Amino acid sequence: MTQRLDAPRKTLDQLRSQRWFANEEIRGFAHRQRMQQQGFSREAFLGRPCIGILNTWSDLSPCHAHLRERAESVKRGILQAGGFPFELPAMSLGEVMVKPTTMIYRNFLAMEAEELMRSLPLDGVVLMGGCDKTTPGLVMGALSMDIPCIFLPAGPMINDRYRGEAVGAGTHTKKFWAEYAIGNIGRDEWIRLEGKMARTPGTCNTMGTASTMTAIVEAMGLSLPGAMAIPAVDSAHPRMAWACGRRIVDMVWEDLKPSRFVNRASFRNAIVAYMALGGSTNAAVHLPAMAGRAGIPLGLDELDAVARDIPVIVDLYPSGKGLMEEFFYAGGLPAVLKQVAAHLDLDALTVTGRTLGEEIADWPDADEGPAAGAAPTIRACDRPLIPATEDCPEAGMALAVLRGNLCPDGAVIKPSAASPRLLRHTGRALVFDSNEEMLRAVDDPELDADENTVLVLRNAGPVGGPGMPEWGNLPIPKKLLRQGVRDMVRISDGRMSGTHYGTCILHVAPESAVGGPLALLRTGDTIRLDIGERRLDMLVSDEELARRRQAWRPAPQPYARGYTRIYQAEVTQADQGCDFRSLSGAAPTPEPPIY
Repeated sequence: MTQRLDAPRKTLDQLRSQRWFANEEIRGFAHRQRMQQQGFSREAFLGRPCIGILNTWSDLSPCHAHLRERAESVKRGILQAGGFPFELPAMSLGEVMVKPTTMIYRNFLAMEAEELMRSLPLDGVVLMGGCDKTTPGLVMGALSMDIPCIFLPAGPMINDRYRGEAVGAGTHTKKFWAEYAIGNIGRDEWIRLEGKMARTPGTCNTMGTASTMTAIVEAMGLSLPGAMAIPAVDSAHPRMAWACGRRIVDMVWEDLKPSRFVNRASFRNAIVAYMALGGSTNAAVHLPAMAGRAGIPLGLDELDAVARDIPVIVDLYPSGKGLMEEFFYAGGLPAVLKQVAAHLDLDALTVTGRTLGEEIADWPDADEGPAAGAAPTIRACDRPLIPATEDCPEAGMALAVLRGNLCPDGAVIKPSAASPRLLRHTGRALVFDSNEEMLRAVDDPELDADENTVLVLRNAGPVGGPGMPEWGNLPIPKKLLRQGVRDMVRISDGRMSGTHYGTCILHVAPESAVGGPLALLRTGDTIRLDIGERRLDMLVSDEELARRRQAWRPAPQPYARGYTRIYQAEVTQADQGCDFRSLSGAAPTPEPPIY
């Protein structure tokens, strides 16, 4: 049955902000006084919805360099719709700059976003993010706070060109680095690439984690239709920001908060979009965490089940060869959702107040199709990007969830970005206990490894990393690169960048640092991967594993205080979303008392 907005519109006295500003006691006087201290007239903010703009701009977040300017567009929309805007800085989490990994701070941003909303006189919020962890972090906080919100995606950067090929950040950086490492690209050329590949503000222009997560949020109904594909520097982007500002004011009066429309159907739609896009494996961590904030259990097996039904139908790196600029011209996410409409709950409500089905039905056809002779960016489900074959029916899937004695709680792989010949593989393990050890070893010309070796990195999980860094795309040893090897089976309890590719098994759970079976693996053990059976096993007897278990001791952790210490004590494992135990769930938190 189609969901509708059937609740009466809010009245002024029902707005949260009125608790701060309409109070006739000394506290209300002080609140109004301090607003006027900033030069705002009493009439400017009294009697209007107060809208927060949570902005993850910073000088060290290049993908969000334009968001300070976009906030001005949001403010114009809010004012024109009769609201009053307040811009609030939130942790920026620029993916490349933040160390040891932005993932360790996703929950920090979620806490900050939630408490900014709770502690201040806000009736609704515009969430400005896009770079990888900012999207789930902001949404997790907003779901927990549960006031009207709309997500404004930063948008992808535009393309560069190199040797006649459209290129961008992330995927091409990894490809070119491998060639530079063995001398196929010279130093002068490498420095030139450094200065030209990322040409504008905006997120990575592949279907990496940034675009995957903004697409997921749009499919959930939390963004305006078509918003996630608009390039950051396109003139449509400030217009979209303005529209977000106007819409959030109406959402406040409608009391259209997440709990009224974000439900299991919303997450199911998001998962369908994720698989059709060939999205980042990182979404397999963020989706359970986001769903948990809405009180919706979501496990890895549900992701795997959808992946079996929905092939990758979008030709974008790293599964394909296209970039986000072409995706925008092809119609963006609504054009994809039209192709998979039979798998969607079209009655799911969105921030527009209309259903997802209504929005995609009204979405115009793309103005510009592919060039003559070129393959389409967006395909029909019966013409997937990577057709299944008799030898490898899983080749066109965006995700597969593995289990076995190496990963009893699960691990993930992205078949569409892997080598089909390696998806059923048996090989000898070469185990590294740290990223530092691994990086030293891969350049050693005497390294005991061949193309059939399985490279394993452990102590890269949520506790061990700490923060589950993107170390899982282990580099191919230099001596094998020179032999022409460009892919190997690689296993880690860490993550990998959504822009990267290869036969990489990730998110092994439980992780090695807490005693997961990966901690018991030894160099020389045989590992067997069978994607058809969804199995990942070490061929070691139970008796031998029991002996190793008795001898195993956890490594000492150097973090005796501070946020990282809190993180390690609170974080759940990858299969549960790596949220904090004390933050997950939908139990209500009281509004702050005002005295």
